[in-house]
Amino acid sequence: MTIKTNALKSIAIAVTLSCSALSLSATAHDTHAHENTASVKALENAVAGDHRTAKNKARDQYRHPVETLNFFGFTPNMTVVEITPGGGWYTEILAPALKGSGKFYGAHYPDTGEDNYYSNSRKKLVKKLASDVVFSEVVLTDFTPRQKSELAPQGTADLVLTFRNLHNWKDAGVEQVFKDAFNALKPGGVLGIVEHRLPAGVSPEKARGYVSEVNTIKQAKAAGFRFAGSSEVNANAKDLAIHPKGVWTLPPRLALEDKDRAKYLAIGESDRMTLKFVKPAK
Repeated sequence: MTIKTNALKSIAIAVTLSCSALSLSATAHDTHAHENTASVKALENAVAGDHRTAKNKARDQYRHPVETLNFFGFTPNMTVVEITPGGGWYTEILAPALKGSGKFYGAHYPDTGEDNYYSNSRKKLVKKLASDVVFSEVVLTDFTPRQKSELAPQGTADLVLTFRNLHNWKDAGVEQVFKDAFNALKPGGVLGIVEHRLPAGVSPEKARGYVSEVNTIKQAKAAGFRFAGSSEVNANAKDLAIHPKGVWTLPPRLALEDKDRAKYLAIGESDRMTLKFVKPAK
């Protein structure tokens, strides 16, 4: 009788522990789902904001900002770095989505006072940031291609992002950028990359502006990152990558202007790889 009683007690304890574990698992799942919903909502609100121009909103169909940032694991309380924000297309989305809860660094070319592309690009971004209160919490840092740069205070970033920039920096520049990103990120932090994708078997000389996905993954791993996956959210099967003026033949640049304009508008923006890397936790 005692043996049966003890056995029943053991079964009851096991069932209780199992139920507790399931309850904790369900709670964790619900919390994650709630956080993901809140993050997507913050991004959707930013994307729909009146501070964005109709011209920039028209590109959402090609750049898929909500889906892209969700894939990278964005949440509104993160510390996020965007490397070379350019004209601020993604800054228009990241800044308001992070405002009040997170922190946003724009690692941009320094203004050296010279009349050149780098200084003028920085001046234009500074002017844009002053144009609307949604940008009031953006912090600009200095990034110089192919030189060691502090994108953000070391080990503080949750997410480092760069969009369609690797082709500008060449191999040596990309390798340095990945080192800089690794230094800026916390252990467990994410590096997110979107770039024009070079088709397998096509030489870079025939597809100017496009970058090898295999080589990019290899370079990121060499900097210490772990490859965490890819998404086809920014893929475009209509883009075969061989164009008269490289990737700039396609919109939004349309380098041939009116020549074959309808043809290139029908293709749309470039086929892009979307890659996620993680800085290993110590």
